[in-house]
Amino acid sequence: MNSGDTGAAFHLPAFRDYLSLEAGHSPNTLEAYQRDLLRLADFAASKGVRDPRDLTTPLLREFVFLLKDLGLSGATIRRNISAVRTWFGFLAAEGLVDRDPSDRLETPKRWRTLPDVLSVEEMLRLLEAPKVEDRLAWRDRAVLELAYGAGLRVSELCNLGIGDLLLGDGLVRAFGKGRKERLVPIGRAVVGAVSVYLHTTRPMLDRGASQGRVLLNARGNPLSRVGAWGIVKKYTTQAGITKRVTPHTLRHSFATHLLEGGADLRAVQEMLGHADLSTTQIYTHVDRDYLRTVHHKFHPRG
Repeated sequence: MNSGDTGAAFHLPAFRDYLSLEAGHSPNTLEAYQRDLLRLADFAASKGVRDPRDLTTPLLREFVFLLKDLGLSGATIRRNISAVRTWFGFLAAEGLVDRDPSDRLETPKRWRTLPDVLSVEEMLRLLEAPKVEDRLAWRDRAVLELAYGAGLRVSELCNLGIGDLLLGDGLVRAFGKGRKERLVPIGRAVVGAVSVYLHTTRPMLDRGASQGRVLLNARGNPLSRVGAWGIVKKYTTQAGITKRVTPHTLRHSFATHLLEGGADLRAVQEMLGHADLSTTQIYTHVDRDYLRTVHHKFHPRG
């Protein structure tokens, strides 16, 4: 079932008309609600549910916690919940459902504090913070670009080997939890920054103790997790960003910006390499070419 068929089965065209003509919502809200509900419809279809009458509170709760696991901000998740509740109110009023399973959904206020996510504008400021006159600027730019452009965990970032860079194909090989391997697409900006680093700064740093790792510290040893944190903290300050930012913040921002742009949950799930079975079991295999297309289309640095 394609997105058009899914939207029709879930009465999304009629709901859009309702929002526009009767409820008087802004165009931005209209677009956001449509994206949120198409994502829910796609999630439901992956669970074998193709009619809103078959949606249950546990299924909706699983969808909301999936958004949380993917790193979406509390504000974005609250908007998703608002979209679902407004949609069910419309369905009930039209006699299309006889119950509303969304009335018991929890909001992020009752969860632990979610990590900050950078806006696209903040992210671009951070990426541009390293200045070329700095001796390690291209190393630092490579760290930031890879962390955000591929959504890597800090351990995956520090463990990247030279052989894990498939720059000609626009891919990075990452080894996640349990040494689970995945290939993540990267855009031209990431490829460019990493290529410059490999041809200029890295040869200057490599004194035979690199262990084949991509990212090295000033002494030529593999960059540590603490070192990566220090780089992110340094340029967060230089960029004038007041949020608490860690390498994991860049991973959360990677997921959020893709999803906010309309990317498919399954593709983002594949790119993140989630190890949590309760999150991953609903997804089918996603073709690598499709992942590259999704990344290029929806990631700000694609």
